[in-house]
Amino acid sequence: MNRTQGGNNNAYCQDNEISWFDWENMDQELLEFSRRLIGFRLNHPVFRRRRWFQGRAIHGSQTHDIAWFTLEGQQMDEENWGEGFAKSLAVYLNGQNIPNPNPRGDAVKDDNFYLIFNAHYEPLNFTLPPVFWGKMWAKILDTTQGWLEEEELIEAGGNFDVQDRSVVLLQQEE
Repeated sequence: MNRTQGGNNNAYCQDNEISWFDWENMDQELLEFSRRLIGFRLNHPVFRRRRWFQGRAIHGSQTHDIAWFTLEGQQMDEENWGEGFAKSLAVYLNGQNIPNPNPRGDAVKDDNFYLIFNAHYEPLNFTLPPVFWGKMWAKILDTTQGWLEEEELIEAGGNFDVQDRSVVLLQQEE
């Protein structure tokens, strides 16, 4: 948690200050953010899939289990991956058609999410994909602001700025 091991990649076997945590001086804001992120992941099975994504529609669904998008909200193709903007992109995660059942054999359902990654050194304007992928999205996390207490709603095709070197998480609204 925001500390160094002095270049030692095997610090787990060290019983000294290299591997000790200084809980007194821990960055409390980072610790709380991490706690919430772990809890969020535990509550959303789309982030804990047991099998690889297939990149296609699953079980008769019309939408892919995962899809990658450009800044302009267009689904990426092979050519797009070689472009410079591919450092900043978005990914759609379909929580409605998770192929593996839970331990009781029941279908696993979750919300759909749209993750935006801006690896550029300047803010970029991102456009959401068309309504086919989701009509309304709630911005719930922005790594430059943390977890958002008041959700910002954005319609399909809407655009907004994403700060440099940050991640934004959107959750599809019903």
